[in-house]
Amino acid sequence: MAEPVRVDAVVVGSGPGGYAAGIRLGQLGIKTVVVEREKPGGVCLNVGCIPSKALIHAAKLFDKFKHASELGISMPGMPTIDMGAMQKWKDGVVGKLTSGVRQLLKANGAELLEGEASFVTSRALDVRKRDGSTVRVEAKSVVVATGSRPVEIPGFKFDQKRVIDSTGALALTDVPKRFVVVGGGYIGLELGTVYAKLGSKVTVIEALPSLLTGIDPECVQVVARKLKKTGVEVLLNAKAKGWEEKGDRAVVTIETGGQEVRLDADKILVTVGRRPNTDQVGLERIGVRLDSKGFVIIDKQQRTNVPGVYAIGDCATGPMLAHKAAKEAETCAEVIAGRKAEMDARVIPAVVFTDPEIATAGFTEEQAKKEGREVKVGKYPFAALGRALSVNETDGFAKVVADSATGEIIGVHVVGGGASDLISEAALAIEMGAFLHDISLTVHPHPTLPEAVMEAAKAALGEAIHIVNR
Repeated sequence: MAEPVRVDAVVVGSGPGGYAAGIRLGQLGIKTVVVEREKPGGVCLNVGCIPSKALIHAAKLFDKFKHASELGISMPGMPTIDMGAMQKWKDGVVGKLTSGVRQLLKANGAELLEGEASFVTSRALDVRKRDGSTVRVEAKSVVVATGSRPVEIPGFKFDQKRVIDSTGALALTDVPKRFVVVGGGYIGLELGTVYAKLGSKVTVIEALPSLLTGIDPECVQVVARKLKKTGVEVLLNAKAKGWEEKGDRAVVTIETGGQEVRLDADKILVTVGRRPNTDQVGLERIGVRLDSKGFVIIDKQQRTNVPGVYAIGDCATGPMLAHKAAKEAETCAEVIAGRKAEMDARVIPAVVFTDPEIATAGFTEEQAKKEGREVKVGKYPFAALGRALSVNETDGFAKVVADSATGEIIGVHVVGGGASDLISEAALAIEMGAFLHDISLTVHPHPTLPEAVMEAAKAALGEAIHIVNR
């Protein structure tokens, strides 16, 4: 083995957490190596957030073309799908961002080392490069940013032919006629909606009594109604038991209502969650403590129980979200550089890119009540919103949840077109400890979608202008 590479810090993984950590460490003057075993950008940029949103946009545009006559727009023929061209466009988007990661790391003085890392000690890792050679990297600090992977369930081993994971679903070059989705979480519904709009007959199988568990139920109802309108069949309280090949199709067996039902499918997408990649880098050799689900246990400074070893992103405890990983990365880098920092976010917003979108920040009504808090709730429908009417996207609403005694905003939930663009105002409001009047008295431009958040705050106060106050 060649002479070890000695640096101040090594980051294992280059996803949204890993590359952000490498960049910030470089900015702070910390000599850093970022190790990546696959492609820079991790799951999010390559086979997650970015390519899925590209396909969601394309499918939404295709769907809008089909309904253009409602707006008085006629076309000589129905639009058609070229999946090869669509995939090429999606891959181009991904390529621009991943090449950008390489450039940013280099520009900030962080070295990208491509290979698979494994702990030797808490201060040394062996990196097996793609040419088969091994290089040892020694560092004062190590950041574990190894991400996550899809969960497999019994009877549905991923073969990427019949049974596919989210990565496989993002790479299809043909639109399957019959598309069965096992799991009614955000990934399953996002990708299921894409293929429903592109022409698949989609069936969603969910073992629990409702879709999108943990999200405001009223928001979920709006999405559920749109799924039905789009032609997506949803089976709740249903368990996928297995499948078998029959001629030119797969037959999926599910159990629902005490009976077995069989569904024909061309593709079976399994999206029942993700698991942390904490079993692949030798954490057990150095004694890093994990919780019962395999996530690294961390403190507010991203430190593990092993001195000098940190963890961020999907492999660490907390929500598995790219923006959470990026914030943890910056915190971690600051700590390694000796600055006073900790992960103290009051709220981490989340977005589900269904149709319509759902965006949430903070407590739902139910969660607040379970915490023993009395709440005021204001709700404003998109059907009364000028901008939503003018772009023909009137499904949904904005809801503001505030502490009844003080008026402090503790939750905001939006379902509707453009919800993802509205939630940042809500996150800022909660982060700053804003009150209902802070939003209701802030002048919002007209006609815009953010007016819905302002009107919802006014509604909680009984002062809404454009709807009748409850």
